[in-house]
Amino acid sequence: MNIETFQHVAATSGGIVYLMGLLLLAALTVTIERGWHLWRVFTQGNQVMAELESAAKIEEGLLGHLGEKFPRLPHTRVLGVALQHDLNHDFDRISDKLEEAIMREAPGVDRYLWILDTIVTLAPLLGLLGTIIGMFNAFQVLGDAGSAPTKVTGGVAEALLATASGLFIAIIGLFFFNALNNRVRIIIHQLETLKVMLVNRMYPHYREAEARASKVVSDLRSRAL
Repeated sequence: MNIETFQHVAATSGGIVYLMGLLLLAALTVTIERGWHLWRVFTQGNQVMAELESAAKIEEGLLGHLGEKFPRLPHTRVLGVALQHDLNHDFDRISDKLEEAIMREAPGVDRYLWILDTIVTLAPLLGLLGTIIGMFNAFQVLGDAGSAPTKVTGGVAEALLATASGLFIAIIGLFFFNALNNRVRIIIHQLETLKVMLVNRMYPHYREAEARASKVVSDLRSRAL
């Protein structure tokens, strides 16, 4: 299809084909940007969890190192909650705080995916609308005296290109939307796993604090006797 044919088809569809071109551009832009971002978050998140996995308990130096190495990572902001937690609070509080941090990060992980979801639904409908407009123009030829039947069939064939374009965009968008959604699910699972790892590695600090408190009580009792 050359440029003149494309312009003719776009004109017969009432400009719908141009609009679907914009939808395709938007879908590809969102796919590339989100794909790169989610891949980076997933890869760096694995690095954070690998370094944390080797630690028996949470150390301030380790969390500070990870924060400097991955400053814009959602995992790092969850680590910051553990770093700022007051050990004088109850142990159950840390789990609630980490869960709150994960819920705050979730909207940023799947940001812009609603655009891709909308395009998947909208593209076939616009294609159908373009086809209806094109067929309306094609059947108008029958009202002209001396018009050949081939003009009608040719117009119908050109009108169907709008529907085909809409379906093509929807198929591409649906594939990438599902792929990105799966990556989002994996990252959220990473954050949930990170929460459990932090809780398990903060428990020794509470055991040490309880041991120190028990020792102080024992010393006081021994002195009193």
